[in-house]
Amino acid sequence: MQSIKSYINDNKDRFLNELIDLLKIPSISADSAYKSDVLKTADAIKISLEKAGCDHVEICKTEGYPIVYGEKIIDKNLPTILVYGHYDVQPPDPLDLWNSPPFDPIIQKTELHPEGAIFARGACDDKGQMYMHVKAMEYMTTNNELPCNVKFMIEGEEEVGSVNLAKFVKANREKLVNDVILISDTGMIAPDVPSITTGLRGLSYVEVEVTGPNRDLHSGLYGGAVANPINVLTKMIASLHDENNHITIPGFYDKVEELSHAERAEMAKAPFSLDAYKKSLDIDAVYGEAGYSTNERNSIRPTLDVNGIWGGYTGEGAKTVIASKAYAKISMRLVPHQEWEEITELFKTHFESIAPKGVTVKVTPHHGGQGYVTPIDSLGYKAASKAYEQTFGKTPIPQRSGGSIPIVSLFEEELKSKTILMGFGLDSDAIHSPNEHFGVWNYLKGIETIPWFYKYFTELSK
Repeated sequence: MQSIKSYINDNKDRFLNELIDLLKIPSISADSAYKSDVLKTADAIKISLEKAGCDHVEICKTEGYPIVYGEKIIDKNLPTILVYGHYDVQPPDPLDLWNSPPFDPIIQKTELHPEGAIFARGACDDKGQMYMHVKAMEYMTTNNELPCNVKFMIEGEEEVGSVNLAKFVKANREKLVNDVILISDTGMIAPDVPSITTGLRGLSYVEVEVTGPNRDLHSGLYGGAVANPINVLTKMIASLHDENNHITIPGFYDKVEELSHAERAEMAKAPFSLDAYKKSLDIDAVYGEAGYSTNERNSIRPTLDVNGIWGGYTGEGAKTVIASKAYAKISMRLVPHQEWEEITELFKTHFESIAPKGVTVKVTPHHGGQGYVTPIDSLGYKAASKAYEQTFGKTPIPQRSGGSIPIVSLFEEELKSKTILMGFGLDSDAIHSPNEHFGVWNYLKGIETIPWFYKYFTELSK
């Protein structure tokens, strides 16, 4: 396994060029206009897995976008690692905030990435991190270093809720049987501070619609006499938090786990500079639920945020109109034990109840998923820790993430195996935002570290 550094160095340019080619394809699952590009990406992943050494690769059709499945079974008596990732990406909007075209990848040096970072939509989430596993597989098969069996399940709908993946998993339990699930769709604290994500927040995502009069009205003739849906919607949204930024939906916190002072003290040991955090975001103060630190607010506490709001006239110039309708998209990040479907229903009931007379409210649930916590005493976690120690020279820190991978809890429920989250991105990589990027060093370090996980997991499983 010591030859892996040489292999990466010899193939560095090819590894980067292959990823760049993949990033050029706009596989936006949320927009049907890009259907052919999403399907093209699935074909590209299939070819990559075949070249990496999988003995069997297939594109599995679903009611939506396909799942690319691949495997290499060398001995049924050996452990099996199931690698999960996704090839779809978020929409790149707003385009005018990108410094370079989102699907025309470029490599630029930054303060945090002096060796360069790849700027493109999907660079870190999740094409770059998913492709690390493909290249790690290539190294292991080319050099006869694969110590166990491997299966790949790469989907095209993670960014829209993984509805069809859930159906696929339930219908293919035997096909997907494994000893551990390995995912790289998270991050680490810093290049010199490796960490393993041990917790994910759940998600409830809804869209709300407020309707007032039966048509748009002249704001002079009707202003002040009828309810303005945009005014009403903003007041309703504002009421969802109190003066302490505590969510006001009845029952919302009933199942929220309060971590002990000892656990919070352990979390606080992770390196964190509030000044650097504010500087990186160009803000002069942080904001959030009273009584909790920044790192607690974005990981162990539930949240409610407006992701989009619109209505009325938004074009150039003026149009004095009271819109008939107003809309908003709202996401709630949940912590373990909060049931996302229950929270969605609580939101719906509450939001409808606070609507004033003169308007009607419609709440449309979109998708969601459960939170997840993985134990740090499992074989998978121990193997991951040893792998990071091997390549980083230090023990990784267990860290809870504020993000969501809704399918992870389903994996444990249906496949009865633990998930290990080995992420190599940074919080500053701007996933879901303009100028998303992924460090070249991080990409290559992931390829270097992943084979060690295979080695140590196999050894610990004996």
